[in-house]
Amino acid sequence: MNQFVTPAIRFTGIDVPSADLFEQQYRLPHGMSYNSYVIIDSKIAVMDSVEAGSGMRWIRSVEEATGGRQPDYLVVHHMEPDHSSCVAMAMDRWPGLMLVASAKAISMLPQFFPGRDFADRAIAVKEGDVLDLGTHHLTFYAAPMVHWPEVMVSYESSERVLFSADAFGKFGSLQYADEWINEARRYYMNIVAKYGNQVQSLLRKLTAPPIDVIAPLHGPVLRGHLGYYVKLYDTWSRYQPECRGVLVAYASIYGGTEEAAVHIADVLRSKGVGDVTVMNLCLCDMSEAVAQAFRHSAMVVAAPTYDAGIFPAMHDFLYHLVIKGYRNRIVGVVENGSWAPVAGRLMRKMLETLPGITFAGDTVTIRSRITADDETALAGLACEICKGI
Repeated sequence: MNQFVTPAIRFTGIDVPSADLFEQQYRLPHGMSYNSYVIIDSKIAVMDSVEAGSGMRWIRSVEEATGGRQPDYLVVHHMEPDHSSCVAMAMDRWPGLMLVASAKAISMLPQFFPGRDFADRAIAVKEGDVLDLGTHHLTFYAAPMVHWPEVMVSYESSERVLFSADAFGKFGSLQYADEWINEARRYYMNIVAKYGNQVQSLLRKLTAPPIDVIAPLHGPVLRGHLGYYVKLYDTWSRYQPECRGVLVAYASIYGGTEEAAVHIADVLRSKGVGDVTVMNLCLCDMSEAVAQAFRHSAMVVAAPTYDAGIFPAMHDFLYHLVIKGYRNRIVGVVENGSWAPVAGRLMRKMLETLPGITFAGDTVTIRSRITADDETALAGLACEICKGI
C-alpha cells in the first residue's frame, strides 16, 4: 500500500487485516494498521517503522515511495515495538540513515536491540527543535505519557501535517470502512485514557500551528473537520461523558442478576433516559465495555457474590476501569447473593477510590431472583440515577 498523503508525503505503512490481537489483549475483529510515512524533499525523512512481522514489506514500500533514493532520516516518534521493531533493519539497509528521536527514546534503543550501538547515528531532538528537509520543516513537540514517556509528535509546516504518534489512532485495518469514532474510542479508552492530563497538555500545545492533516500511527489519515476529532479528544481527556445516558453492566450466573439488570434498564428508559446500553460482561468484549463506561454519564453495575467476593467477570471489568482512570460518573450498585451477599460492598470499595465517583442511592440487594419489593428498590435506584444525570 503506497499512496499520497500530500504531494510530497506518502503513506508507507503496513495494513494487516488478519491481525487478531493488539498488545496481546485487545481483540481486533477488523485487523490493524501500522502506519509509516515518507517525506520526499532535498532530504528524505521516513516517519516511524512498523511491527516486526512486516519489516521487509515496509522496506519495499519505503523504497518504492523514494524511487530508490536513500532516505536520510528515520524519525522515531514512539519506541513501542509495534512502531520501532524495524529500526535496526532500516539502519542496516540504508547505511547513511540517521535516527531522529527524543533523548529518552534513544536511551531505550539498547533495551529493544541488545548488542547494537546506534549512538553515532542518532540525533536527539527536544521540543521546539526543527529538522530541515529543504522546503519541508519538521517541528517537534514533546508528548510524554501519550502514552509512553519518550513520545514526541512533529508538525510539518509547509503542508500543515501533524504526525501525531498514537494520538488520534484507532483499531481496525484501513480496508475496514467504519465510522472513526467507535474504534477510536475503544482504542483511546483502553490505551491512552489513564493519561488524560498529558493529552490535555499536548492539545494545548497544538492550538497554535494550523493543522490540515493528522497522520497517526494507527488508522486512517484524518483531514477535513479536524475540529470533530480534536473535540472528542478534549472530551475524553477531560474525563467527561459523551452522552447523558446509562451503561448497565452486569454479570450473571443463573439469570437472576441479568433479570435485575434488564429490569432497571427498562425503568430508566421509561423515565426518559434516551441512551441506555446493557452489556453482559460474561459475553461482551471487555475493552468495549470499558469504552462504553467512559461514553456514558452514569453506570449501573450488577453482579452476584462469588466465593465471598465479586463474580470474576465484574471484578475484571472494575479492575480495568480503575487502571484506566475512570472518574466523574454517577454509579448505581446492585448485588445478588443467595445467602451472604457482599459483592455490593466490594464493588463500591473498588470504585470509591476513583475521583469524582458519586454513588446513586443505596446498594440494591436481591436474593437469587427479584421480587416485587426488589422491583420497587430498583425503580428507586433508577430515580436517583435520573436525578444525577
